[in-house]
Amino acid sequence: MTKLAIRLLTLAMLTLALTAAPVVSVVYAAPDNDPPPPAQKAKKKKSSEVRPSTQEAAFATGYRSAYTAIYDRHDYASAIEQLKALGRDDSAAVANLIGYSYRQLGDYKVSQIWYERALKADPTHVKTWQYYGLWQVEQGNRESAQYHLNKIAALAGTSSEEYRSLAAALEKPPGTGLVY
Repeated sequence: MTKLAIRLLTLAMLTLALTAAPVVSVVYAAPDNDPPPPAQKAKKKKSSEVRPSTQEAAFATGYRSAYTAIYDRHDYASAIEQLKALGRDDSAAVANLIGYSYRQLGDYKVSQIWYERALKADPTHVKTWQYYGLWQVEQGNRESAQYHLNKIAALAGTSSEEYRSLAAALEKPPGTGLVY
């Protein structure tokens, strides 16, 4: 009788552990179609400084390289370094891609910091609202994700790609394997 009790207790504990364990869902989103953010305007030009058009071209090249590393090669660690090296991580577009990359690497805490930094830089950056909303879905924060969805609706409308992507994530039952 005790062997049966031990087996039942073990089965019950295993069942409890499996049902109480957090569900990890993979969430992908459509690439950020936003163009590279514009350079910050220089206050005063000096002859020894690099021309703004050269700086802008170098930034755009670096941004596109990081973008390719993220969406084509899925090399998130390299993209983070490339984006940070641009020196514009106070830009919403750059901070959002850094946050997305950290999220893809599974570092949700750091990802959250970068999403919030992006929204602080530009509270109207729709792609950040989408990606941070998907982050909320992955974390099981459906009410927060709904808030993000409402924000996207107000900024870009319900027919936008960002709205449709986050709405589709919210339509799936919690705990399902989400892939976007």
